Amino acid sequence: MKRPPETAQASESRAGLLMLAFLSLIAGAGAGLSGALFRLALDRADHVRGALLAFAGETRFGPLFAIAACAAATATAAFLVRRFSKHASGSGIPHVEAVLHGLLPPAGPALVPVKFLGGVLAIGAGLALGREGPSVQMGAAIAHSVGRAFRRDFADRRVLLAAGAGAGLAGAVFVLEELVQRFEPRIAIAALGASTTAIFTARFLLGEAPDFDVAAIHPADAATEPLFFLLGGFAGVLAVLYNRAIVSGLAVADRARKLPTELRAGLIGAAVGALALVLPDMVGGGEAIAQRMLAGNDPFAALPFFLALRLLLGAVSYAAATPGGLFAPLLAVGAQFGLIFGILGARLFPDLDIQPEGFALVGMAALFSGMVRAPVTGLVLVTEMTASVALLLPLLGACFTAMLAPALLGDPPIYESLRELTLARERDGDGDKG
Repeated sequence: MKRPPETAQASESRAGLLMLAFLSLIAGAGAGLSGALFRLALDRADHVRGALLAFAGETRFGPLFAIAACAAATATAAFLVRRFSKHASGSGIPHVEAVLHGLLPPAGPALVPVKFLGGVLAIGAGLALGREGPSVQMGAAIAHSVGRAFRRDFADRRVLLAAGAGAGLAGAVFVLEELVQRFEPRIAIAALGASTTAIFTARFLLGEAPDFDVAAIHPADAATEPLFFLLGGFAGVLAVLYNRAIVSGLAVADRARKLPTELRAGLIGAAVGALALVLPDMVGGGEAIAQRMLAGNDPFAALPFFLALRLLLGAVSYAAATPGGLFAPLLAVGAQFGLIFGILGARLFPDLDIQPEGFALVGMAALFSGMVRAPVTGLVLVTEMTASVALLLPLLGACFTAMLAPALLGDPPIYESLRELTLARERDGDGDKG
C-alpha cells in the first residue's frame, strides 16, 4: 500500500523541528560555556575573599578594609542591576517563568554581563546566594539570542529560551517540571539537545568529578525507612519557614525603599563581611558547607546554631537586590538539617544502622522538594551532584513527605511567590524581585 504524498505543511513542520533541534545544540553549548565560566569565576572570587580575610587578620586596619571591600562589591552589584538590567536581580528563575508564560518580555542583551559580573561580586563578597539560578537565566538569555540571530518566530524562541534555561542547570527535567510545568514534545526535544551540549561543554572545562565528594554510603535498612519519612516531613515544615523568611526579607527591603538600592546592598555586604571575619566558613554560596555535612565533620553542638544562621543569612542576602540564586544555599541548609536529624536518630536508636551523612544527603533533596515543589529535579540534581544512588528509596520517601507538609500548610512554592512579587513590582514600575 502506497503512502500518501507528504504535504508541504508537514514537510515544513519537520524542517522546522530539525532546525530547532540544531539551534538547541548551539544554545546548549553557549549556556554550558557561560555556566562553566561563571563557576570558575566564583571559585576565583572565593580564593580572593579567603586571601582578603587572611590579610585582615594580619594588619591593624585589615578588618575595616575587608568589611569595606565586601560592602563595595555588593553595592556595585546592586548598581549594575539597577542601572543596566533590572531583571538581573535575584535568581532570575521567576523572570524566566514569567517570560515563558507570556507575562513579561525577555530580558535585554545587557542581562548576561550584568548577571555574570554582579553575581561574581555579590557571591564573592560572601552573600549566601547560589550560582544555579543565574546560570539558568543566562542560559535562557543566550538561547533566546540564538533564536533571534537565526530569525526564528516567537514560538521557536520560546522553546529555545526554555531549553537554554534547563541547559544552564544541565537538566532537561527542570524545564518540564518547573519552568513549563507540562510536557511539550518540542520543548522536550530542544531541552534534551541543549542539556547534552551544555553538559559536554561544562565537563570539558570543569572536569568529570561530581560537585560533592561523598564517602561510600550503603543502602539504608528497611527499619530506618520511617525515619526518612519523618525527616521529609520536618524538612517540609522547614521549607515553609525558609520560604516565608525569604519573602519577608524582600518585604522589609521594600519598606526601606527610601534608602538607595546601593546603600541597602552595601549595608548587607558590610554585615556579611563582618560575619566572615568571625565565621569565614559560614558565608558564601554554601557548597563548602554542604560538603562538610556530607563528610560529617562539623561538631554536633554547633550545628543548630549554624543552621539558624544560614537560614537568616539566606533571607538577608536575597533581599540585597543583587544577582544570586537559591539552590546552593537551600542545599546547604538541607544538608545541615539532615545531618542534625541523622545524628539525633543514631543517638536515639543505637540499634539501627544509621549513617548521619546519608541523612544529610537526603535532607538536601527533601528541602529542595519542599521549597521548589520539583521533586524529580531535586532527586536528579542531588544524585548527579553526589554521584550516589544508594539511597534512592529513602530519597523518594523523604521527598514525598517534604511535598506533603507544605501542601497541607497551604504554602506556595518559592518561585511562584517570587514570580508574583516580580509581576507586582513590574506593574508598579519598580523592577524585578526574582
